[in-house]
Amino acid sequence: MLTLEEGRQAVHLARQALTDYIETKKIIEPQDLPPVFLEKRGVFVTLHEDGDLRGCIGYPQPVMALGKAIVDSAINAGSRDPRFPSVRPGELGRIEVEVTILTRPKIYTAPKKELPELVLVGRDGLIVTRGPYSGLLLPQVAPEWGFDSREFLSQTCVKAGLTADAWLDEDTKVQHFQAQIFAEVAPDREVFEKSFPESGCGTV
Repeated sequence: MLTLEEGRQAVHLARQALTDYIETKKIIEPQDLPPVFLEKRGVFVTLHEDGDLRGCIGYPQPVMALGKAIVDSAINAGSRDPRFPSVRPGELGRIEVEVTILTRPKIYTAPKKELPELVLVGRDGLIVTRGPYSGLLLPQVAPEWGFDSREFLSQTCVKAGLTADAWLDEDTKVQHFQAQIFAEVAPDREVFEKSFPESGCGTV
């Protein structure tokens, strides 16, 4: 778990990485950060502009040091998310930065029909994989969109390019993870830790 101060540093690092790359194409090196930023962690950086999604890319698995993963994810969210054009320098003042730090994903081993009772909306993120298809939704997606646990499973399948009920198939791997979410209250302003009420069993 990161402290709130470490979370603030994570968001500031993401903003600096995004700003320097968009304005000068410079890739910064994380420096003078607490030891947690040297640990391998999964992380996503999400950008919002005027309340709308503007980019979201990251590393679901802990494959590199957190500091470097934040820098890479911030740059990629702003310039390489295939759903959006690259962020322009003039947009930076309207963009809110959010950093989501993940626990290591774990596979559900219970019978598939029981999964809606195991998924806790507001706590769990999901990864669905079958063959070459894979989709991930962060924990904040379900409460932000009003999904119950069953709909959250279905939407993760759709994100993977699968049918909405693919989570019921034995060939489909469903993983879950938790996360800490740190975000700016407004562009380049104070950072807070997001939290959502936890609920499961098909309710929100």
